[in-house]
Amino acid sequence: MAQQAAALQTYNNELVKCFDDLCSKREELSLQIKLEEEEKERLQHDIRSLSEKLSRVNESLAQKMAAHNTIDRTIAETEAAYTKILESSQSLLSVLKQQAGNFSKTSEPRRKEH
Repeated sequence: MAQQAAALQTYNNELVKCFDDLCSKREELSLQIKLEEEEKERLQHDIRSLSEKLSRVNESLAQKMAAHNTIDRTIAETEAAYTKILESSQSLLSVLKQQAGNFSKTSEPRRKEH
């Protein structure tokens, strides 16, 4: 019987040791879980913050691109209109020169022929 009691005591000691080891591992895992949950919350906050910032930047970028496109269109229209003005001015100048030439011919005194 003493032998069985000694074996039982040995098993009990090992059982208590295993139980203590398991409790230690659980505490260690609990700490790791807590740290990772805190990191997860921090990362989720960063993601929300970065998502909001990205949204603001995208909105600003879209507005600036629209303004840029409007300016490009205005420049193109202005250049086209200015080219037409130059062409019209050139035509007007040509007509005026031609008319001035005609007027000078008609206003010259005629020479008498012998």
